[in-house]
Amino acid sequence: MERRKTFNDYIARKQLKSTKQRDTIFNEFFNNYMGKHVTVEELYEDIKQNHPSIGFATVYRTLKLFKESGIASERNFGDGKARYEPIRSETEHHHHMICTECGQIVEFANMQIESCLHQVAKLNEFGVANYKLEIYGKCSKCSEG
Repeated sequence: MERRKTFNDYIARKQLKSTKQRDTIFNEFFNNYMGKHVTVEELYEDIKQNHPSIGFATVYRTLKLFKESGIASERNFGDGKARYEPIRSETEHHHHMICTECGQIVEFANMQIESCLHQVAKLNEFGVANYKLEIYGKCSKCSEG
């Protein structure tokens, strides 16, 4: 519910309207894509099945608004496609392993890595605002072949 309030407050500050189309996209994105990484095209294809009046540009612009309001993040995993993922909470941080063969994305969290990154920042008198760790390689299935 807090995500909804954050988003509604953001669009009000930007003097934008709350619309049924944005509500539909919000519900689809946050109900069906938690822990996933979706392209605009993929989300649009899912939405148009039940809501054919919602256009591609509306989905694109709404995902951008989600990102700008801080309730979703945009990721680029080296394949030229922007992917969006819902932000679960402000305190949770996770990283990604991306298979360079099949494109599989594995999320993981590791407190030792978190601690190490903060220690390195502290040693260099650097205030961390945000960071992302992406590890590229081959998944177990692709390594077998």
